[in-house]
Amino acid sequence: MIGKVEQQGLTLVPLRMYFKRGWVKVDIALAQGKKLYDKRETIKQRDDKRTMQRVMKQY
Repeated sequence: MIGKVEQQGLTLVPLRMYFKRGWVKVDIALAQGKKLYDKRETIKQRDDKRTMQRVMKQY
């Protein structure tokens, strides 16, 4: 897992944390980040949503 994080640029993401017999357990997953065009699309959608909320608030 450490090799994949370092070499392939993946990220370890904690999914949940819980206690079991006095120990803390963490479920983790390997995840790949968004591509640049996905980030741009997300930002555009967020800005559009904010604009719509501003317009709706005025009326």
